[in-house]
Amino acid sequence: MPKKILRVDMSKLEVKFEDFPSEYAALGGRGLTSTIVSKEVPPDCHPLGPNNKLVFAPGIVTGSAAPTSGRISVGGKSPLTGGIKEANAGTSFSQLLGRLRIAAIIIEGLKKDKDYYLLKVTNDGAELINANKWSGIGLYKAYEQLRKEFGEKVAISGTGIAGELLGAGSGVCFNDLEGLPSRYAGRGGLGAVMASKGLKFIVVDETGAPGVEIADQEIFRAGTKKLRDALMSHDVTKPGGALASYGTDVLINIINEAQGLPQRNFSAGQDDRSANVSGEKKAEEIKKRGGTRPHPCSPGCVIQCSEIWTKPGGKDPVGVLEYESVWSLGPNCSIYDLDDVGELNRACNDLGLDTIEAGDTIAVAMEGGLIEFGDAKGALKLMDEIRKKTATGRILANGTAFTGRAFGVTRVPVVKGQSMPAYDPRAIKGIGVTYATTPMGADHTAGYAIATEIMGVGGQADPRDPKKSELSRNLQLATAVVDSTGYCLFTAFAVLDIPEGLEGMVESVNGVLGANLTVDDIGKIGMQIIEIELEFNRKAGFTKKHDRLPEFLRKEPSPPSNEVFDVPDDELDKVFGA
Repeated sequence: MPKKILRVDMSKLEVKFEDFPSEYAALGGRGLTSTIVSKEVPPDCHPLGPNNKLVFAPGIVTGSAAPTSGRISVGGKSPLTGGIKEANAGTSFSQLLGRLRIAAIIIEGLKKDKDYYLLKVTNDGAELINANKWSGIGLYKAYEQLRKEFGEKVAISGTGIAGELLGAGSGVCFNDLEGLPSRYAGRGGLGAVMASKGLKFIVVDETGAPGVEIADQEIFRAGTKKLRDALMSHDVTKPGGALASYGTDVLINIINEAQGLPQRNFSAGQDDRSANVSGEKKAEEIKKRGGTRPHPCSPGCVIQCSEIWTKPGGKDPVGVLEYESVWSLGPNCSIYDLDDVGELNRACNDLGLDTIEAGDTIAVAMEGGLIEFGDAKGALKLMDEIRKKTATGRILANGTAFTGRAFGVTRVPVVKGQSMPAYDPRAIKGIGVTYATTPMGADHTAGYAIATEIMGVGGQADPRDPKKSELSRNLQLATAVVDSTGYCLFTAFAVLDIPEGLEGMVESVNGVLGANLTVDDIGKIGMQIIEIELEFNRKAGFTKKHDRLPEFLRKEPSPPSNEVFDVPDDELDKVFGA
């Protein structure tokens, strides 16, 4: 059975399967979502209007036995940036699609009524079901009810109350292995695109699925063994290594020491209290409380950087508290208590909010005087404003830039309308180059320069050196390819240092596709993907002037480093050509 595309027309409430076009045969994940969006979505359309589309695509190897490959790309035109967007999540949902041989789900059109719908996908077909009874409620309750109705083995994707508000800070939520709504393709406001079309949930049941077709089993097995061996031996990714022991939150102390952990809405880069929310501290608490650590975000993940955070006594599990979430809802808001951070993270999961955008939004609201810095209870009340769909809640649901304008704040950490993640680009310049130049808006995952600048992975680079165009470009090209394979970006820690691991990654893709790609092809393929994205953005009105960081980062020194972002414009323009 060949791969297929599932096309869902929300205007007509029709679903149909189409043959997977031969010109797409070597595409998956981000490469496929960006290609479909560029071909089918007018760049000048309104992101919440009838001409935008939302595309779900598992990676090339996703659903197979390849290790740590349960990633899905969600693409469309972003209501947050106004440009092309790919948001990425690790989830069993993607693996089920891969095993059903569904290369992509394309959601198009707009509903003509006020109803919300659920798309049910099985090996026998797909259908739309009225989902009104699950709208207007939190996602924890909704996902629990959906699993009771459709079975505990199904995988779920959904948009929350923030999406129903058409808030540009809303993400697309997937369940974790326990069924909790904690895995997010969070960035860019794609949850609002999903809700605008009237689609509330997608439920996938893989019963009877044929599995991923692998063209050359021998090459595939040899490649996945090389990759697995690399992952199991690298200090960052191996069992008992940094990620398995402490999760992504291990970076709190590391980045704080580097004076690049933004505090109080990017007004400083270091605070000793940050240790209170570190990965080490969190691991201690999880052990005391009976939570789970390490933990896979999807079946087959050998890195296992995820976890289940709970209240004391193992009560009320939240899911994972990622580094970005802990920072944004914690130190960036001058909040240094893990229980406060956990409850804010729970609120974001329940409402369907991207935690990075939400934390930056709260910090900007604090800067604007809505509540005081450090007021965790006040921050939770702001989340309730979104739940109640008040006017204030609607402002907050639309993200950092919108909130900054509403409250007259000048220190607003966004690029192309999307809020910055947990690395101050004044102290760590390369990540700032990525923030500025990626087609995606401020996004650390687009070209993770932290690996080289701070962690010494893939070489060494002085974080204060402003000459970072080549580093950022090379990482952005490689990332575009990894995002297309379905492998987790954290595999890069191992394959950047262990050449056999990178060879194995390429060989595993060859095994699935029956191709003859080499490591030398990675840069070319990555550039092809990014050129598609850059061209879409150019047609949407973007120029080099949009590839810049906010004025305050270029003018205000960040204590204690007292650095500014001093990367020259011509260095930024060199990333993808003047």
